[in-house]
Amino acid sequence: MSSSPQALGHLPIDGRDRSEAATAWAFSLPSIGFMTVMLFGPVLAVFVISLTDWQFGDPNPAFAGLKNYAELIADPVFWTALFNTGFYVGIVVPASVFGGLGIALLISGLTRLGTFYRAIHFIPVMVTTVAAALAWEALLHPTIGLLNHILRAMGLPGHNWLQEPALVMPVLCVLGVWETLGFTMVLFLAGLSSIPNELYDAAAIDGADGIWDRFVTVTWPMLGPVTLFVFIVTATRAFKVFDFVAVLTQGGPNKASEVLMYTIYSEGFLFLRTGYASALTVVFLAIILAFTLVQSKIFDKRVHYE
Repeated sequence: MSSSPQALGHLPIDGRDRSEAATAWAFSLPSIGFMTVMLFGPVLAVFVISLTDWQFGDPNPAFAGLKNYAELIADPVFWTALFNTGFYVGIVVPASVFGGLGIALLISGLTRLGTFYRAIHFIPVMVTTVAAALAWEALLHPTIGLLNHILRAMGLPGHNWLQEPALVMPVLCVLGVWETLGFTMVLFLAGLSSIPNELYDAAAIDGADGIWDRFVTVTWPMLGPVTLFVFIVTATRAFKVFDFVAVLTQGGPNKASEVLMYTIYSEGFLFLRTGYASALTVVFLAIILAFTLVQSKIFDKRVHYE
């Protein structure tokens, strides 16, 4: 005579599944609620504000529909900021990622002073951006800056690096790469340390014993997940460039260094056009989301997951 699950004091299968699901939801709800309030709530609020003509301090904002978005499309400053941001991202992201990978490969092969070189390259990450910007402002000063003194000592002309329209964005890109290299280097070092040595031994048995062969057959494929993560994080950081622009150029000269984050800041906090700044923010978030999704789709097909 067999006993039923109920007689043994157990729930039936369906009941046990429902009980586990209820327990899972009970543990998840606090996190879901926190995420909704802290992440999706502000995004929704910004979108709602973007549909109004609210100016900061106005107690009676009026519904404006898509007026702010229409103004945004017709605003040449927005397109200039978008172009400059794209230029910055297009230079800083690949240079930081592949430069960080190269430095990580060199440091990982060192048996002496490896820790010292890690610390040296990571210093820009630890320094606050505002302090770094002030130091670079002194170095790039047109009359007393060290860089121009070195150029003149070599018989080359100096430049007003931050006030010449043709130079200001390349200079900001150099500063962005300088700031980001240590961050990408550390991530790639972590990825390199997780690659088993047995894979290199197996590759050597198969004839891949050269440096380039080892990199192509083992290192680069095994760094796939890390590379995807580094690209996404670095691109997101690059899109949010603000501190260097705010301290060094304020979008000048003649909007030559205007970027999206600085435009949002100017419209929202200097001109107090909160509704228009919110529309800029929504478009900015949409661009980052689209870029991240496309990047994930492209790289995910080439990623080797362990």
